[in-house]
Amino acid sequence: MPSTDVAEIMVGGCWEKSSTADLWPSVDSCRLPKSVEIVAFNELREDEHARNHSLLAFRRWVAQNKDIQNINTEGRFLLRFLRTKKFSLPMAQQMLLKYLNLRQKFPMYFLNLDFLIPSVNALISSGYLFASPFRDNDGRRVIIGIAKNFDLRKYTNKDMSYIHLITYETLMNDEVNQVMGFTHFGDLASISPAYLTLYTPTEFATLIKWGEQSIPMRHKAIHLLNVPAPVKFAYDFFKTRVSDKINQRMKMYNSKEELHKKLDKRVLPKEYGGTMPMAEMIDLWKKELLSNRESLLNLDNMKLLSDKSIVTRKTRAEQIKGLAAGINQLNGSFRKLEVD
Repeated sequence: MPSTDVAEIMVGGCWEKSSTADLWPSVDSCRLPKSVEIVAFNELREDEHARNHSLLAFRRWVAQNKDIQNINTEGRFLLRFLRTKKFSLPMAQQMLLKYLNLRQKFPMYFLNLDFLIPSVNALISSGYLFASPFRDNDGRRVIIGIAKNFDLRKYTNKDMSYIHLITYETLMNDEVNQVMGFTHFGDLASISPAYLTLYTPTEFATLIKWGEQSIPMRHKAIHLLNVPAPVKFAYDFFKTRVSDKINQRMKMYNSKEELHKKLDKRVLPKEYGGTMPMAEMIDLWKKELLSNRESLLNLDNMKLLSDKSIVTRKTRAEQIKGLAAGINQLNGSFRKLEVD
């Protein structure tokens, strides 16, 4: 897997509807390629029963939850969270709440994700960030980032955030991507410490940490080429903000030849050893962005009215502390009984 047919490579599974007499007039029935269904079952515990049961329960929870409003209850959207959390409904619900919270805490980066904004469209055309039309040998879409194409004199941190989130949200609309996950390739040649001034250290750290916890993506492999020595301290800082799982999946390379041993060069632009020129890849990517544009803009309709239901490390610690206090009180009662 991949095929040489670009259209076939880019397109994911389709959805059909079947009738039911429950809360909603229909239940989603996913038709994924057989090879993808096998991965979904082996890695995510997904089958038709788990999918339909979880979607129905998730929708009930959304309908009854007074802390959220105008939530998209399409199967394709809710399955992002269920698949990322391997069909643990409580964890998927928490991730949805954190996703909404992240969008509202940073509205300047997450709202109005329109790739037709002139500066964002120009940045896409430059080749800073786009998705390859080809899947890698593991069936994953490959997100390609070329740091030198981000001109600090022309673009802002808002442009950078927009293009990343537009890319991620667009790719997450494809159900095959939700199951198979993503491969990242980044060429960091020519990047300088000046790029680090785009965000404050606190903002950068929060976006990275919250992003991994809140954005429902399965990051399977991260390949970094030409990491300059002056910014390796930033790379080391980045590693402290993400999970061990992500850290283990990040690899650095000093040459294209070394990279090609781990990442099939066919998924890369011609400029990096592939067969399709970067400009053609970007044109195909823009067509994909256009077909998903409306769904991205509609994300702004969703609201988090209260964050009281979000479980954080602090609230989890307080819950454990309260539980321990309850146990100690119970033990004290038993001791009192013994004395009496």
